[in-house]
Amino acid sequence: MTRRPGDHRAAWRVTLGNVVFNNDTPAGRAFDLVLIVLILASIGVVMLDSVRPFRAAYGPALKQAEWLLTLLFSLEYGLRLFTARHPWNYARSFFGVVDLLSILPGYLALLLPGAETLLIVRVLRLLRIFRILKLARYLSEASVLSAALRASAAKITVFLATVLTLVTIIGALMYLVEGPANGYTSIPTSIYWAIVTLTTVGYGDIAPKTPLGKGLASLAMILGYGILAVPTGIVTVNLARAQGLQDQAGPPRRPAPRRCPRCGLEGHDPDARFCKRCGEGLPSA
Repeated sequence: MTRRPGDHRAAWRVTLGNVVFNNDTPAGRAFDLVLIVLILASIGVVMLDSVRPFRAAYGPALKQAEWLLTLLFSLEYGLRLFTARHPWNYARSFFGVVDLLSILPGYLALLLPGAETLLIVRVLRLLRIFRILKLARYLSEASVLSAALRASAAKITVFLATVLTLVTIIGALMYLVEGPANGYTSIPTSIYWAIVTLTTVGYGDIAPKTPLGKGLASLAMILGYGILAVPTGIVTVNLARAQGLQDQAGPPRRPAPRRCPRCGLEGHDPDARFCKRCGEGLPSA
């Protein structure tokens, strides 16, 4: 493997770092796939441990599996720090922080009982699957959605402020009409009922008893159907507008094919840094 200028790591550390941090080689891809499987297993262990029958029947085995996975993730975190070209930059990066947070709860559980439930944060590590599946190529589509949401932010904020005002008024009126005798013990409780009714959730834990209260509830239900369509329409219009602007700009220019200087293989992904066949470092695009 070739090293970048200024990289003072030993050759074997560079090779190991390419396996740990890159998935352009078969070994790197296999490492990431194994890591994803371990993360899924860890999340499954945490979930099963929260189910009382499973905990009662397999509690010791789940604890052992949890500790084994924590030790494996600790080893992986140490390996990343050891092989990184700039360990401090990795430790401060998004994935570096997530990797650290995914192992800390296991050790905190020794001091704080129940802290092991925080191990569910390991689900964030599944974001690495974006690198494995090369989903970065779809970022242009994500930018369209992001632009539509940004353009809709002001209108949706005004819409939410209007809805909050409306549920406050309906809740206060329902408190006056029904009162504590019918379950509307306070204005906040009545506002909670108004939110549940206006969003068409309808838990049914509080229901009006008087004819006037039922009429007000019917009005809130009808308003709910109309209100739900508003944010959908706002985002849809801006999404179509953002898509139209992208179509006018035309498709992104495709980079020239990159050729491996060692084996001559072409057709590498635009973000590839190493040859998928021989592992040689690729020239920059």
